[in-house]
Amino acid sequence: MRTLVVGGDALLVELDSAAEVAALHAELLRRRGAGELGAVRDLVPAARTVLLDGVRDPAALGARIARWEVPPLAQTQGPLVTVPVRYDGPDLAEVARLWGMAPEEVPAVVGGTVFRVAFCGFAPGFGYLTGLPERFHLPRRDTPRAAVPAGSLALAGEYAGVYPRSSPGGWQLIGSTDAVLWDPEREPAALFAPGTRVRFTQAGR
Repeated sequence: MRTLVVGGDALLVELDSAAEVAALHAELLRRRGAGELGAVRDLVPAARTVLLDGVRDPAALGARIARWEVPPLAQTQGPLVTVPVRYDGPDLAEVARLWGMAPEEVPAVVGGTVFRVAFCGFAPGFGYLTGLPERFHLPRRDTPRAAVPAGSLALAGEYAGVYPRSSPGGWQLIGSTDAVLWDPEREPAALFAPGTRVRFTQAGR
């Protein structure tokens, strides 16, 4: 763990893995809820960092965090969101080939995984979901698509994600959902938030 003061009122914590980021983010949320962090406006996890914004004394807080013993995150920790999916993506056959199985076996792999939102970015409502075993990690497409339909379930590297709106993208598309990932009229607007667990079910079953 490494802590860096950013500007006058922010602290960046660098970590070695996504699991460490998830555990520290959960611990920070717990301590903020208990009133132990003072006036921290925002906690923003990323792939290997957590940013604390609005910190009164970033250097002092960084020294405290460096001494913490952060427990690993329990698999059952965090709210659970269930998302129905149709496995109709144009890259389903290629993903199955890379995984060494038939296309109809892919839903069992994805549906049998409890994903966790590691962090959000790219577009409002887009969550980077971790949880797939390493043997199922995938390369991005050689040629990105100019437009990926909203609701597309996609895989790339260690991550899964659902496109909240139509946008360019180079991930492998395996399915689609009607779930609304981002709705400014909803509270909260994002269906996926860091720390949320996600399970994909097969639509129509």
